Amino acid sequence: MNDQLLIGGRAFESRLIVGTGKFASAEIMAEALEASGAEMATVALRRVDLSAPHNPITDFIDRTKVLILPNTSGAATADEAVRLARLARTAGLPAWIKVEVIPDPRYLMPDPIETLRACEMLVADGFVVLPYIHADPVLAKRLEEVGVAAVMPLAAPIGSGRGLRMRDAIQIIIEQATVPIVVDAGLGVPSHAAAAMEMGADAVLVNTAIATAGDPPAMARAFALGVSAGRMAYLAGRAPERAHARASSPLSGLLASTAR
Repeated sequence: MNDQLLIGGRAFESRLIVGTGKFASAEIMAEALEASGAEMATVALRRVDLSAPHNPITDFIDRTKVLILPNTSGAATADEAVRLARLARTAGLPAWIKVEVIPDPRYLMPDPIETLRACEMLVADGFVVLPYIHADPVLAKRLEEVGVAAVMPLAAPIGSGRGLRMRDAIQIIIEQATVPIVVDAGLGVPSHAAAAMEMGADAVLVNTAIATAGDPPAMARAFALGVSAGRMAYLAGRAPERAHARASSPLSGLLASTAR
């Protein structure tokens, strides 16, 4: 089956995107990334020394297999996010950017106004832009109109592992979308990822649930399987829900015809 994920004019076989923060070591991160089969990995620009020829994160990512998606984690305003993105591009990282504008250090909720403003500037500057947002259907449509390549609504607060707490709003975003929808943040177990894919999400992004697992590579493989299963179920088309029971085997005709 030819079922590729298309973002920014690029095709991906995997629908699992992996974050590179919170791992105990860069070596474990690399093992988990390999086990996940992911072809895109996010890297926080604040963790990369853009003035140095080598750094401990990107040197452990095989760029022939995995697209590095820089993110603007740590930016509290649109101007800070744009500055980080331009510095990353100048340093040789891809002109792809995950826009995160988060002024609130306690709940880590993205600022919708500054996010929209940053995306407007970065799209105009030639970046492939993927904004991280609260699950707001109106904002998602505004961002599509600006020209972003995908929209990344949160499922639950970052790092919470609470799953699809924003299910209903995400469902509306998916129904109205004209760009890929990547469910991001708060997914704690592979079943959460499978459920997001069953809803029709185009991909999911997972970091904490893999990085802080007892065995990160094993959990990465589990998430890959969950994503694949959820996508397959979505394409297969689920049986309808019913208010009342309905027998799964015929209740008439079969025994009578056999008796004769």
